[in-house]
Amino acid sequence: MKLYGGIDLHSNNSYVVILDEEERIMYEKRLANDSQEILRALSPYQASLEGLVVESTYNWYWLADALLAENYTVHLANPCAIQTYSGLKYSDDKSDARWLAKLLKLNILKTGYIYPKDQRPLREVLRRRLILVHNQTRQLLSIQGLGARYLNQHWSSNQIKKASKEWFKAISDPLIRQSIQSHYRVLKCVQAEIERLETIIKKELKPSDDFKRLKSMPGVGAILAMTILLETGDIKRFPSAGDYSSYCRTVKSIRLSNEKKKGENNRKNGNAYLSWAFIEAANAAIRAYKPITRYYQRKLQKQLRVVALKTIANKLSKASYFMLRDKVEFDMKKLFP
Repeated sequence: MKLYGGIDLHSNNSYVVILDEEERIMYEKRLANDSQEILRALSPYQASLEGLVVESTYNWYWLADALLAENYTVHLANPCAIQTYSGLKYSDDKSDARWLAKLLKLNILKTGYIYPKDQRPLREVLRRRLILVHNQTRQLLSIQGLGARYLNQHWSSNQIKKASKEWFKAISDPLIRQSIQSHYRVLKCVQAEIERLETIIKKELKPSDDFKRLKSMPGVGAILAMTILLETGDIKRFPSAGDYSSYCRTVKSIRLSNEKKKGENNRKNGNAYLSWAFIEAANAAIRAYKPITRYYQRKLQKQLRVVALKTIANKLSKASYFMLRDKVEFDMKKLFP
């Protein structure tokens, strides 16, 4: 007899349901988020289980890893693609877990990608670095804002980063000076942490052929190349370059009918880190590569800056797809004729 399991995962507990082929409930219980307790509960049914569906919440890593280590077939459910009938008057964890198991039984489950466990730590370091980079920008903008509002000074980022004690003494108002120094101290702390993480990243970098290919792309250095490589994972999971670009959030998120715009889809679907990486690469490429600069200037004549920039990011994401899939080198003439 074939069995199908659904696990509705929360921050501190999981609701586990096991159905048979007739959708009869063989097991149903709320369990604490303890891997050993969940494994003990599933153990009597393991031989007959066709698979277990875990909802792709923010904390699924530990549960999926524990189940895979015990040779369970694990499916990661995409919450955006498994919504139940919207006309239901009442639903709860029990009905959600049953729905996951039922989708698996019907073979219509939309699954997510279970990223390899051994590659996640380095990817996490890259993500923490990005958060710190955003924090660094926030501190710089705060200092620039204070200077413009109270002192009519328009400092560049480099001026602030190289600030000396004399630079602060020139600010006459003690309270404004203290406000700026507070942001400056945080800025220096954040910069030190970014440097520490970059040292770790460079130490852990293993320059594979894919990494070298990505690094040869316009605007892409070591950090961006590793970000693209680790956030992408297995390129074969994307059927086409368009699917990959959509995952990178470099395409429009609109609904069309009869060639008319009827609304927008979820713009947050996809990978925010890849979106950032390709926008950063596009910004750097515009400054350093004349063919891309000319293409960007032509786009600016017809479109807004953000649209023109996103167009270049889209091209770079599609180039990355073919470079990773076909193991080919970057070709400027094909991308920006």
